[in-house]
Amino acid sequence: MPFGCLIFGEKKDYNSPGEVTDKYDLGQMVRSEEFCEIFRAKEKNTQKMYTCKKFLKKDGRKVRKAAKNEILILKMVKHHNILQLVDVFETRKEYFLFLELATGREVFDWILDQGYYSERDTSNVIRQVLEAVAYLHSLRIVHRNLKLENLVYYNRLKHSKIVISDFHLAKLENGLIKEPCGTPEYLAPEVVGRQRYGRPVDCWAIGVVMYILLSGNPPFYDEADDDDDDSHDKNMFRKILSGDYEFDSPYWDDISDSAKSLVASLMEVDQDQRLTAQEAISHEWISGNAASDKNIKDGVCAQIEKNFAKAKWKKAVRVTTLMKRLRAPDQSDSGASSPALGAAAGSVTPSSTPVALAATPEPPSSTLELQEIRAGEAPARCNGELRVETREEQNG
Repeated sequence: MPFGCLIFGEKKDYNSPGEVTDKYDLGQMVRSEEFCEIFRAKEKNTQKMYTCKKFLKKDGRKVRKAAKNEILILKMVKHHNILQLVDVFETRKEYFLFLELATGREVFDWILDQGYYSERDTSNVIRQVLEAVAYLHSLRIVHRNLKLENLVYYNRLKHSKIVISDFHLAKLENGLIKEPCGTPEYLAPEVVGRQRYGRPVDCWAIGVVMYILLSGNPPFYDEADDDDDDSHDKNMFRKILSGDYEFDSPYWDDISDSAKSLVASLMEVDQDQRLTAQEAISHEWISGNAASDKNIKDGVCAQIEKNFAKAKWKKAVRVTTLMKRLRAPDQSDSGASSPALGAAAGSVTPSSTPVALAATPEPPSSTLELQEIRAGEAPARCNGELRVETREEQNG
């Protein structure tokens, strides 16, 4: 090869800040999130509105990595129930992601505004979510943060579609995933138990969403523990680990057996036995006529307003105590096996002692870096979301 053909290094080709402002007008910041700032943006030529996510590189490696990950994932996907990435700019100091703007309401708000709300309405919502998730899973993408706040109506028209947003925790499933990640009340047992996990965690989260939409109650929440955060966390994780929830009266009295069957199949503790998104689409409650058209609005709305007005369970609280529940197991637990998770969940632990959620420790090479957490420092967490990095990820 001639010497002149050798390439010693490629020069990064950045966008100039002027390229961004030449094409878009950025409005005031709407909100600040864990890794980025959110703006409304108007494309100058078309006058069309978009959402702009701005990541500042100076905020650190984690922010840069989050931006690159979200760009990678969103460039792979194109589905009518997923907010689409429309433009990306990388300057020397920032990443700018421009996405479709959803102008509709969150599902909660939509339910409260309806004069009539039935299982069929819920079935329509869940069907769209399942179709989007089945598509993601076909690409081996795990969303890892499916929750009601990330399901919104695309616009305010009567028959608006549902869209999934927020892909900053999404991950390609190249082998099973290790690090605990997501919003606590939607975490699958395998995540709480610190087992390796994959796409089934999204199906569990859909089951939690469906449970809430049909009853107005979260499946793993103990009202008696409302003023005791430490006890609340212990009880919640124990219940998740053992799949301890009920179709309790009177909230489920008018709900069909078919709906209960689908919830139970999605919230199956054994991830290998859990229904996949594609299988759930074929369920009679989704694709057949099994969903009841009886009006359940009054009961559901009463519970929504009771449980979520304060929204304590989904906010960024109890960070330190939460992470102690996800600490690496003690050496004394090393002899336990996977089936012992239920026993671990039911064990009684003094409130001053951190609870080891996993009965089966991972090998040293994949042990989570939780030393800072054990010292009382909380990891990055926003809007109730949990993110812990492995040693491999930190060095990535």
